[in-house]
Amino acid sequence: MRTGRPLPPLTLSDEERQTLEGWTRRRKTAQQLALRSRIVLLTAAGLTNTAVAGQLRVCIQTVGKWRERFRRRRREGLLDEPRPGAPRRISDAQIEDVLVRTLESTPPHATHWSSRGLAAATGLSQRTIVRVWQAFGLQPHRVETFNPPRRTAPIRSSSRRCVTLSGCISTRRSGRSS
Repeated sequence: MRTGRPLPPLTLSDEERQTLEGWTRRRKTAQQLALRSRIVLLTAAGLTNTAVAGQLRVCIQTVGKWRERFRRRRREGLLDEPRPGAPRRISDAQIEDVLVRTLESTPPHATHWSSRGLAAATGLSQRTIVRVWQAFGLQPHRVETFNPPRRTAPIRSSSRRCVTLSGCISTRRSGRSS
């Protein structure tokens, strides 16, 4: 804990205050962002880091971290920074191409795209296509409406045999019992 040097005051514009309050109230906001917004709002109200930490049940260091990030970079400071690791190899344009082809076109001689077929058409791997479909909740093999195939009456031949749709041939007897 620092002693001797007071913390710089934290002031908010009306627009910043409205945005932060909206982030804390919205149901769809990530909980991490809502907590960071609460921290900034309470520190701007004049509470000390210790009081904010006690009220929100977080560490004093957490309060200090988000207070300082907001002071330096304002609202953008509260958003998540890029994580370490390998950068993405697939661009947004490629993802958009996969989505557009999946939703708005069909392959020749087929009713829907398969992951392998779309991979060959786009030049991406089959696993990448599957990941994109899973991320957006797409299931091209499932359609909104299902039209069952037309059933026709069994074909009857003169030898009293009946061919059914399943391809089985059965012998029909006349109405007499044996």
